[in-house]
Amino acid sequence: MTETQRDILSAGFSLTLIALAAFVMHRFFLPLIWAGILCVATWPLYQRIRARFGRHDVLAAAVLTLICAAVFIVPVSLGVAQAARQAPELANYIVTANTDGIPVPAFVQHLPMVGEWISGWWQATLSQPHGLSHLLSEREINGLHSASDMIKVAGAGFMHRLVDFGLAFLCLFFFYKDGEALNRQIAAIGSHCLSEQRWARYAEKIPTAIRATVNGLVLVGLAEGVLIGIGYAFAGLPSPALWAAVTGILAIIPFGAPLAFVSAAAVLAFNGAVPAAIAVAVWGTIVLFVADHFVRPGMIGNATRLPFLAVLFGILGGVETLGLVGLFIGPVVMVLFVTLWYEANLFDDGSPVAKPR
Repeated sequence: MTETQRDILSAGFSLTLIALAAFVMHRFFLPLIWAGILCVATWPLYQRIRARFGRHDVLAAAVLTLICAAVFIVPVSLGVAQAARQAPELANYIVTANTDGIPVPAFVQHLPMVGEWISGWWQATLSQPHGLSHLLSEREINGLHSASDMIKVAGAGFMHRLVDFGLAFLCLFFFYKDGEALNRQIAAIGSHCLSEQRWARYAEKIPTAIRATVNGLVLVGLAEGVLIGIGYAFAGLPSPALWAAVTGILAIIPFGAPLAFVSAAAVLAFNGAVPAAIAVAVWGTIVLFVADHFVRPGMIGNATRLPFLAVLFGILGGVETLGLVGLFIGPVVMVLFVTLWYEANLFDDGSPVAKPR
């Protein structure tokens, strides 16, 4: 057997093992990715905690994992408890609304300019039997005939997410504990496949992109909640602080804030405060547009030195193609692509044709 044939067989053997491992683990890719994102984003905090514990890796990893889990578990638990109290009534309303249709609210017909159009659309869709199901992409509501059916479907989905949630934090603990060794192994493989200099050029961009994305999403989301919450208070919405907190949490997810301020506007409208409802919807739309299209991409772009369009397309394209996790992967991909772009524009002497901002 020649050396070339041996190299081909060796490469085929390696690719086969990688493919088999990916096939076996494909169900757990999402928890692994979330754990990796959280680990990279909070790694500086882990290093400080480990230093305080005298470099006891296991103890520091356990403490920070519990802290991260609590940050998610506390608000989720409160929301689940509230949802559990309202679930039977809400599920029964949704099934009944889908079966019998939803009448057009009286205030809709009196909306300026768009009232007649909305009333016609509502009458042709939501007011018809099973009209609600046509608005849902999954179309599963057609097979639901009672509130208990809907609660079972929702409960199954919740348990599926709960398992992913637990696996993600289990992986996070081991990523903290073995992070340095894992980083050395990845660096060794990357340097072997590319070259030490080129691998270092790309590898140093990834943590910066992830941390900038996490910071930009969380900080901007909380700011959106505060600004829109001020609008709630001026509009006279009951419990404006609670609504503002919900809006801030949802605003961390791009286009999640509309779920909150549109619901708040609907509450005001059903209470007869139509002008206040319109004002809340308009104010929320303005804050959301500015934050998601200018402030958030700007914060991420300044840290990663990405052009505005690269940040915007990375966020929106990542969410569109990969879902919520694409929110963090998209900017990382764009960082690596822009790095490759500038690398391809180097002269033979190593001087760049154009430098990043």
